[in-house]
Amino acid sequence: MSHERALQELPCLNENLEGSMLSLTEKSKRKKRQYFGECLDTENTPHELIQQWSPPHKQRVVCKGKENEDNQFVLARRPRKRREFSGLAWDSLPDELLLGILSCLPLQDLLRMSRVCKRWHRLAFDESLWHSVDLVGKAQLDQALGQMLTVGVLGLRCPHTCIGEPRFTHTQHLHVHHMDLSSCTVTTPVLDDIISRCRLLENLSLEGLELSDNIVQSLSQNTELVRLNLCGCSGFSPDSLSEILKSCSRLEELNLSCCDFSTDHVKAVVSNIPSNITQLNLSGYRQNLTMEDVKDLVERCPNLVNLDLSDSVLMTTSSFPILQQLQSLRHLALSRCYQIHPAALADFEKFPELQTLEVYGLVQDTYLPILSKGLPRLQINTRPFSGVARPTEATRRDRTMWGMTCRLVFRP
Repeated sequence: MSHERALQELPCLNENLEGSMLSLTEKSKRKKRQYFGECLDTENTPHELIQQWSPPHKQRVVCKGKENEDNQFVLARRPRKRREFSGLAWDSLPDELLLGILSCLPLQDLLRMSRVCKRWHRLAFDESLWHSVDLVGKAQLDQALGQMLTVGVLGLRCPHTCIGEPRFTHTQHLHVHHMDLSSCTVTTPVLDDIISRCRLLENLSLEGLELSDNIVQSLSQNTELVRLNLCGCSGFSPDSLSEILKSCSRLEELNLSCCDFSTDHVKAVVSNIPSNITQLNLSGYRQNLTMEDVKDLVERCPNLVNLDLSDSVLMTTSSFPILQQLQSLRHLALSRCYQIHPAALADFEKFPELQTLEVYGLVQDTYLPILSKGLPRLQINTRPFSGVARPTEATRRDRTMWGMTCRLVFRP
């Protein structure tokens, strides 16, 4: 009996005892149920809590028309639909594909695309895109010229252009192979800076420019030169001229007409000119070119196909047998060689391979039909300007450079 009474006096585990740990736990659970019961309708989806913590929705604007007050309409912004992008982004394209796309752009557009981002700037100035550039019509070239040449341009055409300071960023040699600077406005030091960086030139035209011995000596380091146009140039000595002719043994076309030459310059040419020359323009030397020089020239260059000796007043009919030794001669110019009598021109019938004959100033217009009838195989006076080693012949209106079309063309 004593044991049963003791057990009855013990508090039941299901009752809440004040001050006990179990009572405190039950009270805290009850309070939590009351709190979340007020905030939430359901146990697992806190809709009211989400609405309470979410930013307020924009209230819809309800407007009434003055004419139809009974009709209400609501102004609301339609939710923006996400556009699902299908395809590749520009940034994911490889460099090779982007270069192929950029290669289809003209010069001005290519320069605009280079400003988009650093990657496009790098690709826009890839040397594969700047194979050849035609800047005819560009009045002034300064730093842009230096930038283009350092990019790796192989062909540059910019005649009749004013060239300032190119401002090269490094001292490495340029990759240019073909360059036309004919009749440019450029100082001798700037031209020297450009030519001194060239080692791979194959075709070059410096027509009408003021040169120097340093420039000509720099040219002699371009041993791959095939065509060289120095028409109307001045400022270099016979020694430097001899040096370039000895070094550039692969020359095939050479234009030295109307230069500021003395008798020593002419002697340097006929004594050192490469033997594989096929086209030569040595016109404009009046009394400086003698018959002995013509004889030495023919012996040294037996493969001449195109020869221009115009304005040589010492040329006589006695030069015909010498010229007849050129078995491959097809084009001959003897314009304004006043020592040659017009009647003696009939002897050119003995030249089996000759196709054209230029004798401007020797034959009057009234006599030209008679001469043409006597020489039916020849075309007489059809080329008033020589095209030897010139990048673009005067009779052509295209924008080619030694038969090549530039990929990038400046459009003024």
